[in-house]
Amino acid sequence: MAKKRLLTGLQPSGVLHIGNYFGALRPFLDTYGEFQSFLMIADYHALTTLKNPKELNENIMGVALDYLGAGIDPASATIFQQSRVSQHTELAWIFECLVTVPFLSQAHAYKDKIAKGLEANAGLFNYPMLMAADILLYDTDVVPVGKDQKQHLEYAREAAAKFNNAFGETFKEPGELIVESVATVPGTDGQKMSKSYGNTIPLFGTKDEIAKSVMSMVTDSTGDKPEHVYAIHCLFKTEAELTPIYESGRRNYKALKEALIGDIEEFVAPMRERRTEYAMQPEKVKQILEEGSDKARGIAEAKMKDIRKKLGVAF
Repeated sequence: MAKKRLLTGLQPSGVLHIGNYFGALRPFLDTYGEFQSFLMIADYHALTTLKNPKELNENIMGVALDYLGAGIDPASATIFQQSRVSQHTELAWIFECLVTVPFLSQAHAYKDKIAKGLEANAGLFNYPMLMAADILLYDTDVVPVGKDQKQHLEYAREAAAKFNNAFGETFKEPGELIVESVATVPGTDGQKMSKSYGNTIPLFGTKDEIAKSVMSMVTDSTGDKPEHVYAIHCLFKTEAELTPIYESGRRNYKALKEALIGDIEEFVAPMRERRTEYAMQPEKVKQILEEGSDKARGIAEAKMKDIRKKLGVAF
């Protein structure tokens, strides 16, 4: 039997952080060998917030290095750049012609970002339909997502159903893969860790950069242990391992933060070394992206030929 398909992706809108790793990359790493896997650099999604060409260009290469540094084998997963597969935006437009403005206006992520002061551009509003296209183009079976992103999968399923009802059975409705224990990773301010909020701990930062982020974490001065620090620490150690650390360090928040810094550094150091090795071979990384994008484009175009025929625009 053919393997089922799995797809995920991250925006190159800034430096990847440990929330990205545990929310999307780690679930992908743990399962991608079981699937025909696609790992996207969602650069067109990043345009909703990032308007600096030089920074975006550097970030795209940075995310590719992050994927490889984290341990993704390009021989076992298709690593590709969204903007090199124009079928994504083509299908997004088709979906936008099927769903309503009131439907899109219900998006939690959109409302949350507007509440945080982000510009209410049309790309941010239509974001769920581009994400739906990302997923549905590849007949994706499974998408690793954070618990707070389940609505994006619901939007993709709705887009699939709208098209299927209007033009005939074409898209399968994807399922989500959620690791409940790391569904939402808290940031340094206690909110969800997000580049948009500036509350991240960098995934491949230096030890000093990691330490600076951890030491800036908000703590509850009335508790025996800093809850946000503990929540992040649980990503790196079991509860049994952490219990004696937090009992002996009760109310000594500085010592507990230092313990977290040490565990993050121990975890990240081997990945950082592997990333550095790839960074010294930029042409190899570009070739991986080119080959992956070519493969993704071939699959996407085969799907679009069927879609165009059903729409009535192909002769």
